[in-house]
Amino acid sequence: MIIVQLSDLHVRPYGKPCNRVNESNMLTERAFRAVARMQPKPDAILITGDLTDCGLVEEYAELQKLLAHYFDGKVFVIPGNHDRRENFIAALKPPVAPTGFVDYAVDLGPVRLVMLDTLLPGKSAGELRPEQLQWLDETLAQAPATPTMIAMHHPPFLASILHMDKITLQNADAFRDVIARHAQVDRIICGHYHRQITARVGNALATIAPSTGVQVAFDLHPQAASAFVKEPGQYVVHVWTPESGFVSHTVYVEDFEGPYPFVLDAEYPGES
Repeated sequence: MIIVQLSDLHVRPYGKPCNRVNESNMLTERAFRAVARMQPKPDAILITGDLTDCGLVEEYAELQKLLAHYFDGKVFVIPGNHDRRENFIAALKPPVAPTGFVDYAVDLGPVRLVMLDTLLPGKSAGELRPEQLQWLDETLAQAPATPTMIAMHHPPFLASILHMDKITLQNADAFRDVIARHAQVDRIICGHYHRQITARVGNALATIAPSTGVQVAFDLHPQAASAFVKEPGQYVVHVWTPESGFVSHTVYVEDFEGPYPFVLDAEYPGES
């Protein structure tokens, strides 16, 4: 089972850059092209929030064109703080829970995905409301024996990049209390921080995916300013097998020289 995670696309209206210098539409298309040519093909593609930069109808229209061109199904999406829920739902038509949030579960054969909507309108931080946590608890209880991956935009942990920690999931303790009751939750995947980061949340491994565009500057200074750097775009490939469970690979979007075969040195036979 191969699950690809893309995050933080920040698609803009045609011809407009993100943050004045980030050609996010071009970088999104490069990432989509790289995933589309993967062999073997992914069983599912997840996009964990901030699909657009401002949640505009025009931005979702550009995103829809790219999605339709490169993928023919099994793309599962959740909003981030840069999205607008009403425009997101109207354009992408994701499943919506009775609570009105973009919360839904997907059965993918041996594994289960649970997609969570942490968008707090008008805020950069995220939240899971009490009715969402109740929905999550009930949904996880329906399949206690199925290995489960939870996808959400705002991470339920702090990462020591303080300007981002101030705008992460505000009620992470309540989320962790729910997760602690469901041992089948093996992996929690997130976006928002534009960096590859790993932590433990209860019994689950929690990971943040880098952005397909630019990355947040790595700076652990307490007074570090919000800033991004043009580090390469990346995506994550999560592979599930019965032997190992979920194993994750972070992949650069760019093409590099190679691949070159390993060649054994005659002077050191058996070594490469």
